[in-house]
Amino acid sequence: MKSAKTGAVSGCLIWFIVFGVLSFCLAPAGMMIGGFTSVTGFAMQTLEPLICPDGTTAKSRSYATITTDEYGNSQPSTAYVMQCVDANGNVVKEDPVLYAFIWVGIISVTGLLLAAVLAFVFAAPAGVLIARLFKRKQSGMMAENIEPR
Repeated sequence: MKSAKTGAVSGCLIWFIVFGVLSFCLAPAGMMIGGFTSVTGFAMQTLEPLICPDGTTAKSRSYATITTDEYGNSQPSTAYVMQCVDANGNVVKEDPVLYAFIWVGIISVTGLLLAAVLAFVFAAPAGVLIARLFKRKQSGMMAENIEPR
Protein backbone atom coordinates (compact mmCIF):
# COMPACT_ATOMS: atom_id res chain seq x y z
CA MET A 1 0.00 0.00 0.00
CA LYS A 2 2.90 2.31 0.68
CA SER A 3 4.20 2.00 -2.89
CA ALA A 4 0.77 2.91 -4.32
CA LYS A 5 0.66 6.04 -2.18
CA THR A 6 4.20 6.95 -3.20
CA GLY A 7 3.33 6.33 -6.85
CA ALA A 8 0.25 8.54 -6.62
CA VAL A 9 2.18 11.37 -4.98
CA SER A 10 5.03 11.15 -7.47
CA GLY A 11 2.54 10.95 -10.35
CA CYS A 12 0.83 14.12 -9.16
CA LEU A 13 4.18 15.83 -8.74
CA ILE A 14 5.21 14.87 -12.27
CA TRP A 15 1.84 16.09 -13.60
CA PHE A 16 2.35 19.48 -11.92
CA ILE A 17 5.86 19.76 -13.36
CA VAL A 18 4.69 18.87 -16.88
CA PHE A 19 1.70 21.23 -16.53
CA GLY A 20 4.01 24.04 -15.44
CA VAL A 21 6.35 23.53 -18.37
CA LEU A 22 3.50 23.34 -20.89
CA SER A 23 1.60 26.30 -19.47
CA PHE A 24 4.83 28.32 -19.47
CA CYS A 25 4.62 28.03 -23.27
CA LEU A 26 0.89 27.85 -23.97
CA ALA A 27 -0.37 30.70 -21.76
CA PRO A 28 1.79 33.40 -23.42
CA ALA A 29 1.01 31.89 -26.82
CA GLY A 30 -2.69 32.14 -25.98
CA MET A 31 -2.29 35.77 -24.97
CA MET A 32 -0.50 36.54 -28.22
CA ILE A 33 -3.11 34.72 -30.32
CA GLY A 34 -5.91 36.42 -28.37
CA GLY A 35 -4.36 39.82 -29.01
CA PHE A 36 -4.09 39.20 -32.73
CA THR A 37 -7.60 37.79 -33.08
CA SER A 38 -9.50 40.19 -30.80
CA VAL A 39 -10.80 42.24 -33.76
CA THR A 40 -12.07 39.31 -35.82
CA GLY A 41 -15.72 38.71 -36.56
CA PHE A 42 -15.66 35.48 -34.57
CA ALA A 43 -14.46 37.33 -31.47
CA MET A 44 -17.18 39.94 -31.89
CA GLN A 45 -19.89 37.28 -32.30
CA THR A 46 -18.61 35.38 -29.28
CA LEU A 47 -18.50 38.42 -27.00
CA GLU A 48 -21.73 40.02 -28.25
CA PRO A 49 -24.00 38.27 -25.69
CA LEU A 50 -21.63 39.20 -22.85
CA ILE A 51 -21.16 42.89 -23.60
CA CYS A 52 -23.90 44.19 -25.90
CA PRO A 53 -27.47 44.89 -24.75
CA ASP A 54 -30.28 42.74 -26.16
CA GLY A 55 -31.34 43.61 -29.70
CA THR A 56 -27.94 44.96 -30.73
CA THR A 57 -25.18 43.59 -32.93
CA ALA A 58 -21.46 43.78 -32.19
CA LYS A 59 -19.22 45.38 -34.80
CA SER A 60 -15.57 46.36 -34.82
CA ARG A 61 -14.52 49.90 -35.73
CA SER A 62 -10.95 50.99 -36.30
CA TYR A 63 -9.58 54.51 -36.35
CA ALA A 64 -6.22 56.20 -36.67
CA THR A 65 -4.65 57.54 -33.51
CA ILE A 66 -1.24 58.40 -32.12
CA THR A 67 0.78 56.47 -29.54
CA THR A 68 4.08 57.18 -27.83
CA ASP A 69 7.01 54.81 -28.30
CA GLU A 70 9.62 53.87 -25.68
CA TYR A 71 11.69 56.96 -26.53
CA GLY A 72 8.82 59.43 -26.09
CA ASN A 73 8.24 59.95 -29.82
CA SER A 74 4.73 60.12 -31.25
CA GLN A 75 3.94 57.31 -33.67
CA PRO A 76 0.84 56.72 -35.80
CA SER A 77 -1.28 53.83 -34.60
CA THR A 78 -4.57 52.08 -35.25
CA ALA A 79 -7.06 51.57 -32.43
CA TYR A 80 -10.05 49.25 -32.37
CA VAL A 81 -13.33 49.51 -30.48
CA MET A 82 -16.31 47.20 -30.20
CA GLN A 83 -19.58 48.93 -30.99
CA CYS A 84 -23.02 47.62 -30.15
CA VAL A 85 -25.27 48.78 -32.99
CA ASP A 86 -29.08 48.59 -32.98
CA ALA A 87 -31.29 47.79 -36.01
CA ASN A 88 -31.33 51.46 -37.12
CA GLY A 89 -27.52 51.65 -37.20
CA ASN A 90 -27.21 53.74 -34.04
CA VAL A 91 -24.32 52.99 -31.69
CA VAL A 92 -25.87 52.01 -28.36
CA LYS A 93 -22.65 51.09 -26.56
CA GLU A 94 -18.96 51.41 -27.36
CA ASP A 95 -16.31 49.37 -25.58
CA PRO A 96 -12.64 50.06 -26.31
CA VAL A 97 -11.00 47.77 -23.74
CA LEU A 98 -13.19 45.24 -21.94
CA TYR A 99 -13.93 43.10 -24.98
CA ALA A 100 -10.22 42.67 -25.72
CA PHE A 101 -9.42 41.73 -22.10
CA ILE A 102 -12.24 39.18 -22.03
CA TRP A 103 -11.21 37.72 -25.40
CA VAL A 104 -7.53 37.42 -24.46
CA GLY A 105 -8.60 35.84 -21.16
CA ILE A 106 -10.79 33.27 -22.94
CA ILE A 107 -7.98 32.28 -25.30
CA SER A 108 -5.43 32.16 -22.44
CA VAL A 109 -7.68 29.92 -20.33
CA THR A 110 -8.12 27.70 -23.39
CA GLY A 111 -4.32 27.44 -23.56
CA LEU A 112 -4.17 26.47 -19.88
CA LEU A 113 -6.88 23.83 -20.37
CA LEU A 114 -4.93 22.45 -23.32
CA ALA A 115 -1.82 22.39 -21.12
CA ALA A 116 -3.73 20.45 -18.44
CA VAL A 117 -4.94 17.85 -20.95
CA LEU A 118 -1.49 17.51 -22.52
CA ALA A 119 0.02 17.18 -19.04
CA PHE A 120 -2.14 14.09 -18.47
CA VAL A 121 -0.97 12.72 -21.82
CA PHE A 122 2.72 13.40 -21.18
CA ALA A 123 2.87 12.70 -17.42
CA ALA A 124 3.26 8.94 -17.80
CA PRO A 125 6.08 9.13 -20.38
CA ALA A 126 7.79 11.82 -18.29
CA GLY A 127 7.49 9.61 -15.20
CA VAL A 128 9.04 6.67 -17.05
CA LEU A 129 11.87 8.89 -18.28
CA ILE A 130 12.55 10.23 -14.79
CA ALA A 131 12.42 6.71 -13.30
CA ARG A 132 14.93 5.47 -15.87
CA LEU A 133 17.25 8.38 -15.16
CA PHE A 134 17.14 7.74 -11.41
CA LYS A 135 17.54 3.99 -11.89
CA ARG A 136 20.60 4.55 -14.06
CA LYS A 137 22.14 6.87 -11.46
CA GLN A 138 21.42 4.46 -8.61
CA SER A 139 22.85 1.44 -10.39
CA GLY A 140 25.91 3.44 -11.37
CA MET A 141 26.49 4.58 -7.80
CA MET A 142 26.20 1.03 -6.45
CA ALA A 143 28.76 -0.26 -8.91
CA GLU A 144 31.18 2.54 -8.00
CA ASN A 145 30.97 1.79 -4.28
CA ILE A 146 32.02 -1.85 -4.58
CA GLU A 147 35.60 -2.30 -3.43
CA PRO A 148 37.72 -5.20 -4.60
CA ARG A 149 38.75 -7.73 -1.95
